[in-house]
Amino acid sequence: MARALALVTIAVVGAAATGCGSSSSPSSTSSDAEPPPNEGMDGGTNEGPDGGMPHEGGSDAGTGPESSAPGRFITGVVQFSPTDCAGFGAASLPGIVEGPPVGGGSDHGSLDVVSLGSGGSIEVTFAPNAIVDGPGPDFIVFENPFWIAGNSNDVYAEPGEVSVSDDGKTWVPFPCNPTFDPGASDGTGTAPPYGACAGWGVVYSTPQNGISPFDPAKAGGNGYDLATIGVKHARFVKIVDRTDEVCPEAGPDTNGFDLDAIAIVNAELP
Repeated sequence: MARALALVTIAVVGAAATGCGSSSSPSSTSSDAEPPPNEGMDGGTNEGPDGGMPHEGGSDAGTGPESSAPGRFITGVVQFSPTDCAGFGAASLPGIVEGPPVGGGSDHGSLDVVSLGSGGSIEVTFAPNAIVDGPGPDFIVFENPFWIAGNSNDVYAEPGEVSVSDDGKTWVPFPCNPTFDPGASDGTGTAPPYGACAGWGVVYSTPQNGISPFDPAKAGGNGYDLATIGVKHARFVKIVDRTDEVCPEAGPDTNGFDLDAIAIVNAELP
């Protein structure tokens, strides 16, 4: 269907934001539980598909050791282009996507996010830092997926295509080709496998539980290795939603990929 496109350009500034409310799927899995084994491969740092709806909110400012390295997280939003039935969290940009992730574990997704809508996009910067190619995943994208009814094989996933750029003009995407399924039971219009899309890795790291957002084996989210797309250095990341949700699917402004945070694993500036 046609979608009205709202374009918002935001200056590269820092700010703290506080999430709101809570919403959880019926599951007995604790958000502080030890995360499952992590493959540390491009396109995903957790096994299985997944998705995203909002959870217990919190501040992205961070309280652990990771808060001393703010340049290893998003430092500003260059462009935010939501579509219809999106924009949850937009009033708190850029702060709501800056700083460490506020993960909800496998049983509920974070509310500390901004929703893009089907086909919406966001472009972020890490200035003055940058992502560099190093051992294993170079950066991790955190959305807000969860296991529906505690079933790791039935994950609410809102996939998004991740691209990187060194100049903010020329973009190199990681291959994201979700299966489009208009009959998907979760209403997202997509189904696994998600390939190198972000948005299907349950998020375990939060400032309150001590799990490092820079540890691809434990943090959750979806990890990306620049070497897989032939890139050595990147200053910007762009995410484009790849869902096909009916408007509104869950609420008046919550459709599409929900960005929580991005952490640089291999940074130019430590």
